[in-house]
Amino acid sequence: MSVVSSPMSVRVTSSRRRVVTRTAIFFAMVLMAIVMLYPFFVMLVTSFKTQNQYLTGHGTSTQSWRQLASTLPVYQQLLNSTIVCTASIAIILVVGVMAGFAFAKLQYRFGNLVFLGMVSAMMVPLQAIVIPEYVNVARFGLTNGYLGAVLVYAALGTPFSIFLFTTYFRRVPDELIEAGIVDGLGYWGVLWRLALPMALPAIATVTVLQFIQIWDDLLVGLLFLQNPAERPITVGLAALAAGRTTSIPQLMAGSLVSALPAMIVYLGFQRFLVRGLTLGIDR
Repeated sequence: MSVVSSPMSVRVTSSRRRVVTRTAIFFAMVLMAIVMLYPFFVMLVTSFKTQNQYLTGHGTSTQSWRQLASTLPVYQQLLNSTIVCTASIAIILVVGVMAGFAFAKLQYRFGNLVFLGMVSAMMVPLQAIVIPEYVNVARFGLTNGYLGAVLVYAALGTPFSIFLFTTYFRRVPDELIEAGIVDGLGYWGVLWRLALPMALPAIATVTVLQFIQIWDDLLVGLLFLQNPAERPITVGLAALAAGRTTSIPQLMAGSLVSALPAMIVYLGFQRFLVRGLTLGIDR
């Protein structure tokens, strides 16, 4: 004797499964959030202590925040990081937009091979090329200024930028490009007047991802910005941590100051990231 489930019981069972699945996902996300946010909580609590209070585990104080600027040139180093990030991202965007449009809409010999070579550069880790990069930059005497670090960051970020913009511009209808050319705009006019305004989600995505990566980087800043007056904030914090009499609360305060700009940029533009990163998937 077989028992046939009614449509109502099937719907109830399916609804219960969805509720259980969503509940499990919710608790998993809460657990991940706790794991990710707990270090920031520890940093915040520790920054409001003196060194003695940190060692004893009792008491609070704003002394570490008041003495941070005298211990570490935090404002100058924040300015240095901003200059390096802004210049590097500007180069990445200009090169990425032009190369992406060319790869997507211009037909020329060996175009796919060149594009494959550019995209393959994304797979090369920084640690594998940092020594020859340093040798080449040092030969031109660019290790004592912003230019050397800017060029290295731009070279590292350009392949991803080209890949994303090429994927996006392939979604732009060819008829629109042809109509613009017929109207006398030419390829430059089509790029800057038609294609570029439509690529704002991709521009925001590249800007946010590259800002976070460059701002939080330590290795390039440590090697290619050797002038103490031009150190970024990450290198300044590393030097502070390497001192013999390091104040842990001051180090935590400086770390929070360093992390704040990247967090603000991400939270302000996060709605563009999903849209920008999924461009071309449904093509």
